[in-house]
Amino acid sequence: MRITHIETFPVRIPLKPERRMISALGQHTVSDYVLVRIGTDAGVDGVGEATVMPRWSGETVWGAKAVIDHVLAPLVVGCDPHEVAEIDRRMDKACAHNWFAKSAVEMACWDIQGRAAGKPVYELLGGAARPLAITCRFSMGAYEPERAQRRARELVAEGFETIKVKVGGEPERDIERVRIVREAIGPERPIVIDANCGWDADTAIRCVNALEDCRIALVEQPTPDGDYAAIARVRREVRPPVMADDMCFNLIHARELIRNEGCDVISLYPGKNGGIRKSLEIAEFAAAHGVACSIGSNLEWDVGTAAMGHLVVACPNMQIEKYPGDMLGPEYHEVRIARNPLEIKGPVVTLTNRPGLGIDVDWDAVKAHRCPGI
Repeated sequence: MRITHIETFPVRIPLKPERRMISALGQHTVSDYVLVRIGTDAGVDGVGEATVMPRWSGETVWGAKAVIDHVLAPLVVGCDPHEVAEIDRRMDKACAHNWFAKSAVEMACWDIQGRAAGKPVYELLGGAARPLAITCRFSMGAYEPERAQRRARELVAEGFETIKVKVGGEPERDIERVRIVREAIGPERPIVIDANCGWDADTAIRCVNALEDCRIALVEQPTPDGDYAAIARVRREVRPPVMADDMCFNLIHARELIRNEGCDVISLYPGKNGGIRKSLEIAEFAAAHGVACSIGSNLEWDVGTAAMGHLVVACPNMQIEKYPGDMLGPEYHEVRIARNPLEIKGPVVTLTNRPGLGIDVDWDAVKAHRCPGI
């Protein structure tokens, strides 16, 4: 089997007003992403998704389409989609970074493999290590006090147990928001805070220690990207476990985090890590060094979320039972791009055992929501 062509589709879908995200990175009100369709000489197609966000990885919908069309596709056409490591090698040699663009190509190759074999991707990764129903936390924006209180109560009513609160802005307002959410959800439910690199080490330590009575379950990405000494210092000087996210894109980053004893948990997902294979490689390396992993999110649509789900189901070290992750992206958006969307009920996302990623794209919906001018 050989790849014959790669098509890219830039798509724009707004978020539901009640689920628009506010964080240290800014506001996210609309998603401009790229869907990828790969064809083969066996007549089997696969789909991938690049959930690009300039503030996150530096990638844009314009750049992702261009790098796939003009840099990656010419090197990948003619390859066997089963040879994922070779495809990754070619893409990495052609250009640095561009994690989400590369991931879209890679996940489409896994989709092709599964469809051709009549197996879900998690079976190709070694089989299910946990049930197909995945319980998630809810990532709540850095809202003003009244909205934060109301939203927290709504989430409890919807069945969420673990609530993540965005911080990383003005410290006193962050502390106030976390206290309001803790009061709203009660004393028993786990509460996580996520600074998205918005604090320095001193601020993170002061804020986390000031919230000791709120019993924070996890501190996510408290310090800036690339500063391994800062996150290691926070880990030493606060009580809750520390998760690295925004600063762990590849295996080298994971090695540095672990070498510097910078985290208890690493947040992984295929888009950020350049593909399912690379996420799995990091998870296995972390496991060998006693570091847990969980699933993160960039508010994916159904294709990207399915890729995340197959990784979670197949990989024992994706310890979502202890550290629930984020996989609710499709529900944040006003439109679903799948004819057979993932089942999402409250905090639970359920994969199917359909072949490949298990998602059939609604190409009419894609055409109706193409990014203007691209």
